[in-house]
Amino acid sequence: MTDFMATGESHRRTPPMNRRVVDRQTPRELSAIGHGGKYRVCVIVGTRPEAIKMAPVILELAQHRHVIDTMVVTTAQHREMLSQALDAFGIKPHVDLGLMSAKQALADFTARAMLALSSCFAETRPDLVLVQGDTTTVLCAALAAHYLGIPVGHVEAGLRSGNLRNPFPEELNRRLASVVADLHFAPTETARENLLREGIPDDRIVVTGNTIVDALRRMPRKASFDDPRLNALPWEKRRFVLCTVHRRENLGEPLANICRALGELASMHTDTHFVFPVHLNPHVRDVVFDELSGMPRVELLDPLGYADLLELLRRSEFAMTDSGGIQEECPSLGKPVLILRKNTERPEVVASGFGRVVGTETLSIVDSATLLLDDVREIEKMTAGENPFGDGMAAPRIVQTIMRRAPKHAGGLPVPEGPALLPTRRAVEP
Repeated sequence: MTDFMATGESHRRTPPMNRRVVDRQTPRELSAIGHGGKYRVCVIVGTRPEAIKMAPVILELAQHRHVIDTMVVTTAQHREMLSQALDAFGIKPHVDLGLMSAKQALADFTARAMLALSSCFAETRPDLVLVQGDTTTVLCAALAAHYLGIPVGHVEAGLRSGNLRNPFPEELNRRLASVVADLHFAPTETARENLLREGIPDDRIVVTGNTIVDALRRMPRKASFDDPRLNALPWEKRRFVLCTVHRRENLGEPLANICRALGELASMHTDTHFVFPVHLNPHVRDVVFDELSGMPRVELLDPLGYADLLELLRRSEFAMTDSGGIQEECPSLGKPVLILRKNTERPEVVASGFGRVVGTETLSIVDSATLLLDDVREIEKMTAGENPFGDGMAAPRIVQTIMRRAPKHAGGLPVPEGPALLPTRRAVEP
């Protein structure tokens, strides 16, 4: 595992977090637990957003290798895009379960992930399983660890949309993860309040800020892109807007409506290019390329490396997206975001002024984007507030909480390995 430091920028108006990062310390009880006198933390990632947001935590854990044994496990829920993100931070997984399959059904992946993660945990015996966000990987890892009596820490805990079907299955995944988690690392006070309303004890919740801000600080600006198609764009002559769509609830007609809106906007605003990195999901790609292929001033690209994506966002007027990560990155970089969804589990983006929920109807999207393209004062108005996601020190807060509390096993290990449990695939032998 490679550790590196680089400085970037976050949006200048960032309020301090309520909880300060204290001096690093090694509790006496931590060094007496686990493997070879070390406390083993198993960090689980399955998708690109998880990798990006967990990268600062993994790198911070590596700073305490004298007392913490960090093991990175990937399910490869999204293989290519996950690898892009890990490479951007110089992180190599220790265990690769390789669970992705073409056009995988949700129930199929869930079943295979539960079996594979249970087998992995039974073999490697971590003292803590650390998950991030709301993917199916998160749900399976949290549940598998809980079955085996292994404590669970949940990064980015407490996000809620209030609708189990939107986003689906993310809203269900994060609620169930909260039920079994032992430590809840809430990114904001709003997330903490959501957890308290659900009966989570206050002493199990720590408001840390969002690790996306930590990740941005490790990604410096770039003079050029890795993708040659981006370098070929007329940056000095045109304005640019970043567009992304991938969420399950937007598949089908909502996605087609979004594409029609982009086509109309490109026709109306001839001084603006709309850059659309298209998700690898065939249900996304088929619709997007059918609707927008060959459209002037609409650039359809394969998924970008994280550094390229951030530089594209920095150079854009604003973003149009259904991505939760980009909703967080925009305030951190001082960019407006039009949210292509019916609701958002990140109300802080809207409350701070940076985001507007515009839905997936063509007319609404066209009107909202045109307002920003026609009047720079609207962009200035949207970016006048404070970044609600913290000061870029979330990862140290998370790791120091783990070191102070070091939750113990509830019992149950080892579990006899039967024919139903899948063998783990090792990328690097420990």
